[in-house]
Amino acid sequence: MFRQIRIAVLLYVLLFVAVGSYLSHARARDWDRPLWVNVYVVAADGAPETHTYIDQVSIDEFTPIETFFAAQGRRYGLPLEQPFHFNLVGGAEAPPDAPTDAGLLGTIVWSLSMRWRVAKLNWRNDGPSPDLVLFVMFHDPSSARIAERSTALSKGLIAVAHVFAARSARSRNGMVIAHELLHTLDASDKYDAATNQPLYPIGYAEPDRRPLYPQTKAELMAGRIPVTPADARIPGLADAVVGPATALEIGWMR
Repeated sequence: MFRQIRIAVLLYVLLFVAVGSYLSHARARDWDRPLWVNVYVVAADGAPETHTYIDQVSIDEFTPIETFFAAQGRRYGLPLEQPFHFNLVGGAEAPPDAPTDAGLLGTIVWSLSMRWRVAKLNWRNDGPSPDLVLFVMFHDPSSARIAERSTALSKGLIAVAHVFAARSARSRNGMVIAHELLHTLDASDKYDAATNQPLYPIGYAEPDRRPLYPQTKAELMAGRIPVTPADARIPGLADAVVGPATALEIGWMR
């Protein structure tokens, strides 16, 4: 009997989470109001430089991302002056990394644990309930490649962005954060996973440019500026745009 009760409670919780996630996700893509993003900063390593940087992080760190989305929204006639509003809540414990080879069950468990973690953070927060939750994982600038560890849950509206703890990296950090935020709203990657090269034409900011190379801008969800058919460079957020395919996916175009 006790086991049956536990199973029934678990099924109820799963149903509650699933329905709540579905409704929240649907509302987020209506764009009838700005989306509120609660930001938690996390020291992803023990480097003193990382902790020193985090102690100085302010909301100004994320203002360029708000400005970027406002400008891109105007390109598509979005009836919002500010599509995203960032709220720097404070620090948090590091969320678990997304499993890479745990199978379907492991992925489901990780997804539910992330949603439960975010639910607890939202309950403790005295401010308004956010539409999206963003964990910004700051790393020592001498770290190796870290952007590949970034991830997002579209149904949970949760993004985890791995970035560098350096003022000189702010523009590239903004690119990673903006990219992961749009993943939560159903934007897909627009690059070849094997080569990291942007996919033509949807991963090109200027697919009709002649000559085609070098491109001068990056499609946000492609993440790189193609300079030759086999080479691309990582830009900062100032050199990125939201392309039509991405705008369609997130509801900026109908």
